[in-house]
Amino acid sequence: MQTTFTPEQLADPDTARANEILRACVHCGFCTATCPTYQVLGDELDSPRGRIYLMKDMLENERVPDDRTVTHIDRCLSCLACMTTCPSGVHYMHLVDHARAYIEEHYRRPWPDRALRWMLARILPYPGRFRLALLGAKLARPVRGLLPDARLRAMVEMAPRRIPPVSHNDDPQTHAAIGPRRRRVALMTGCAQRALNTDINDATIRLLTRLGCDVVVAEGAGCCGALTHHMGKADDSHGHAARNIRAWSREIDGPGLDAIVVNTSGCGTTVKDYGHMFRTDPALAEPAAQVAALAKDVSEVLAELMAEVPAETRQPAREDIAGTEATRLIEGGGRGLRVAYHAACSLQHGQKIKSHPKALLKAAGFEVVEPADSHLCCGSAGTYNLMQPEISGQLKARKVDTLEALAPDVIAAGNIGCMMQIGSGTGVPVVHTVELLDWATGGPKPPALEDTPARPPALT
Repeated sequence: MQTTFTPEQLADPDTARANEILRACVHCGFCTATCPTYQVLGDELDSPRGRIYLMKDMLENERVPDDRTVTHIDRCLSCLACMTTCPSGVHYMHLVDHARAYIEEHYRRPWPDRALRWMLARILPYPGRFRLALLGAKLARPVRGLLPDARLRAMVEMAPRRIPPVSHNDDPQTHAAIGPRRRRVALMTGCAQRALNTDINDATIRLLTRLGCDVVVAEGAGCCGALTHHMGKADDSHGHAARNIRAWSREIDGPGLDAIVVNTSGCGTTVKDYGHMFRTDPALAEPAAQVAALAKDVSEVLAELMAEVPAETRQPAREDIAGTEATRLIEGGGRGLRVAYHAACSLQHGQKIKSHPKALLKAAGFEVVEPADSHLCCGSAGTYNLMQPEISGQLKARKVDTLEALAPDVIAAGNIGCMMQIGSGTGVPVVHTVELLDWATGGPKPPALEDTPARPPALT
């Protein structure tokens, strides 16, 4: 794509990056085939190619964003399926993130939109505040039909029927490895996940310590910044990210870290991009790049740990899962349980991780099945399901239909947003992949399965 940015414009690093991305686009339109919003709405401007034209015009001409441009960019899920499909390597994520920050700076939204975005930015990244909001939403559930705004109704409906108790495993501390230590890793405990589902971090800690990892919850680490980053609130998102970088850098420079483990794939995509986000910051550019390089999805770390275990030691064994037994992959743990695996967009498209979760579940003895159109988004996408509930609802219905068509005992995913979204549309229990792996290797049954006829692990 031909661009006409001036030298003065290109002096800005973000504009220069946008120029590189725009020039890579060859207008082929392959991206339209995998864009969820284009499939639902059928509007060229609701496809990556159409949005690229809008962003180019806005940025190149330094226009005050108009309502039309903002509407179509707001409808983008940032699922990044277009980046998987694109034969030219167009880095759509960096382009749309820059466009959103530009819109936030130059466009005055109607006051209800401003209020909603302000509220989400002040609540979701803070677990304590989020818990209070969930309690309020739970109380409002009986009258949600009277709420005048679909977005407010979506917020009320998002609240789980049971708000989980606070888990002190998330407090700053080090969970010691069981048996000989093989790794020292930091666990990103996140923000929304700590309010919505504390079972995920608990299962992750049990699983990693059982496999020989010291698991550090670093003082000062918290929200990754993704929720505000995708709303264009760069100052907020960079503030959250900077606190994480400093917290993890203290561990890196002190006892050291072998990895920073992220069990929410939406967060993982953002943390792995910290090097880009802080590339022009003299104080944080180097530590941000170091943190980004150490960041790994939990499935990547588990795959590495399992690969190190000699094949002859991979034997079913439940008793005394400690010491040398901590390194064993207990095969057959999930035998007979049919698991529909939902590939989160941020994992398969954002981080290009597709095989690890499925391979781990299969190695643990689960029957793993995948839905049709597994590349398509479920409609969660961070705060998207709250700000675009109609489109999100259509995508949820499609995803639930394809998952239920598999007749699974349980649905597994690697992202809390997807779990909440899919769980709100199906009666099939939805759990995190690590919960099933923890269960199959000696941990407790996932609480979400307690009231279901799901069969227990067949460990012998």
